[in-house]
Amino acid sequence: MQTLTGVIERITYHNEENGYTVARLTPERGAQETVVGNMLGINVGESVELRGVWTSHTQYGRQFKVEDFKTVLPATAVGIEKYLGSGLIKGIGPVTAKRIVRRFGPDTLRVIDEDPDRLSEALGVGKKRVAMVKSAWEEQRQIKEVMIFLQSHGVSTGLAVKIYKHYGDAAVGVLKTDPYRLQRDIYGIGFLTADKIAQAMGIPHDSPERVAAGVAYVLGQQSDEGHVFTPRPDLTTEAVELLGVTQPQVESAIDSLQAEEQVRVEPVMYQIGESGEKLAETQAVYLAPFYYGEIGVAGRLRKLNEASAALGHSLLPAFTRLDWEQAFGQLQQQIGVDLAPAQRLAVRTALTQPVTVLTGGPGTGKTTTLRALIRLLRSAGNRFALAAPTGRAAKRMAEATGHEARTIHRLLEVQPSEGFTFKFNADNPLDIDMLIVDEASMLDLLLTNHLLKAIPPGAHLLLVGDVDQLPSVGAGNVLHDVIDSGEVAVVRLETIFRQAADSYIITNAHRINHGQMPLFPDDATDFFLFVIDDVERCADMVIELVQTRIPQRFGIPAEDIQVLSPMHRGAIGVGELNRRLQLALNPAHPHKPERSFGGRIFRVGDRIMQTRNNYDLEVFNGDMGVVSEIDVVMHTLTATIDGRAVVYDWANLDELVHAWAVSVHKSQGSEYRAVVLPFHTTHYVMLQRNLLYTAVTRAKELVVMAGTRRAIGIAVRNDKVSERHSALAERLRAG
Repeated sequence: MQTLTGVIERITYHNEENGYTVARLTPERGAQETVVGNMLGINVGESVELRGVWTSHTQYGRQFKVEDFKTVLPATAVGIEKYLGSGLIKGIGPVTAKRIVRRFGPDTLRVIDEDPDRLSEALGVGKKRVAMVKSAWEEQRQIKEVMIFLQSHGVSTGLAVKIYKHYGDAAVGVLKTDPYRLQRDIYGIGFLTADKIAQAMGIPHDSPERVAAGVAYVLGQQSDEGHVFTPRPDLTTEAVELLGVTQPQVESAIDSLQAEEQVRVEPVMYQIGESGEKLAETQAVYLAPFYYGEIGVAGRLRKLNEASAALGHSLLPAFTRLDWEQAFGQLQQQIGVDLAPAQRLAVRTALTQPVTVLTGGPGTGKTTTLRALIRLLRSAGNRFALAAPTGRAAKRMAEATGHEARTIHRLLEVQPSEGFTFKFNADNPLDIDMLIVDEASMLDLLLTNHLLKAIPPGAHLLLVGDVDQLPSVGAGNVLHDVIDSGEVAVVRLETIFRQAADSYIITNAHRINHGQMPLFPDDATDFFLFVIDDVERCADMVIELVQTRIPQRFGIPAEDIQVLSPMHRGAIGVGELNRRLQLALNPAHPHKPERSFGGRIFRVGDRIMQTRNNYDLEVFNGDMGVVSEIDVVMHTLTATIDGRAVVYDWANLDELVHAWAVSVHKSQGSEYRAVVLPFHTTHYVMLQRNLLYTAVTRAKELVVMAGTRRAIGIAVRNDKVSERHSALAERLRAG
């Protein structure tokens, strides 16, 4: 074993799961060296003392293999300047570091540690900057303590900053006394991480706290897969397998969680079978928010649906006496379109029934129907609002109708300071006569419950969406359940209009939806397939299509092309395609700031996506944008999302992923000029008809597929939609 001391200059690779790191180190004497090994929590600019052995890699040459390491404070003025200027301490960049070290020399770190107010003696360092450095230095010291504690228990330290920011100086105390709190309190830390800490600390394998946390984790995993509840027998089986405990211990934990009102257990009837044609009774276990969400949605939809003219609502008198033939004749003159019978039925139903669903595939006239409906609402002087689940969907809705449309979160006005509540709710409803919600297939149960709370009694609700698309990313299958209940008015548009029929995108979307193979004729101008069996060559083709072929042939720039993939893993999965597309479209440059975080490198110009609702920043799961600025001094990344600058602290970067390529699920509600879709049998588990249908319908001008006809055929034939455990339809039917 040998010792190597120096400064970390660059981190070439870091695996957040196991801490394996490849870095470049400048030793105290000599040229830069490559160091490899488990170096959890290491940062660029830190001085480290490494213990390990020299090895020779067949491809990469001489390397120092690290067995263990510790961070040390640099002793020389040059080392201190590099350390402070690396961006490690918030508020100190290269210029400020040079000024401070010029004033205090080798004594700099002692001054910061013992008498930081003296920093104001350095040229250009004012009181505000001194206060910031003092706070950041103390915070860094505390975070390092959390990191050391985590490292001693074999846990990745990437979340140490978030742990410290949440618990402050009490962080280590919480870790020692109740590590299972982490999964409840901090986004990004699940049961498995908390359990690893707890087990290392000697908490009994069958302790009630551990079993209860494990049961809650299984329920959370089920909700992540779209289920509103989990049948008790299934929950028990999964928890026993996960935790390695007995069935009675799991049953006892479920009862304890119910007593603490964290879960609700009750018998429900729900649909089973490939088409949901059978009903079964089960003891359903709900996480409490989903139970109250399902009860709330069912109750509020019933109340809206039972509304009548007796409520004195302005919509009903205005349209129950309308001469519809005359009204539709005037509409034809105003909008230049003669509505088809189904479109007329949709308009009339929405204006005379309290709750209506309008569904249909692309090219069937949903947008024209909405424009006609809005024209009638305006002419009658009715107050209405347009909303959609995502910013992209709301923007499309506004462009298509010529009327303002907002996301549901912005319509309801999130109030983070009030505990993430909404300004508009049951006590303060929206001042509207009608609410129209587009892309309703994306509505999950909890968001729907908040939305329905804000609709005033007697107002009308129109849900517009394509029920054949993938269900919501969040738990529930609201649009499907509402239609399936048979309790609300439903109008389905099925006729493809002539101008839409000229598009192979729309033609093939409907063919796929009806179980037919898409067409790839030689004269097609908007739908293509590159048949490629080899997965690596398929990945190469995806990069080539985005980087050169589509921009050169169709004049569509790379920023208007979206790669969609059925899965996250593999050569043509979202993760690897993002890495390669970033390299091709936004490579590293000396004048382009970047920040390494959790195995990803975020760079100015990167396309990114938000992965969770952040009410403080007013950004939500699925929002997409572009990195516009990275400030290594102030530790912030700024992204432009829906035309608005959103500033992320370093600690929140785990909420972002690259979006050069995104999953088909995450693309819902979006429309792109061009879609590139790798589709291969290696994605077998995800090859479903509604997934392929959803992917194709995201494209406005061009679809280019790369892969195999066999994979497409498998998806087209596979119409077995994964059933989600939900009792909403039954609750609506039960009245």
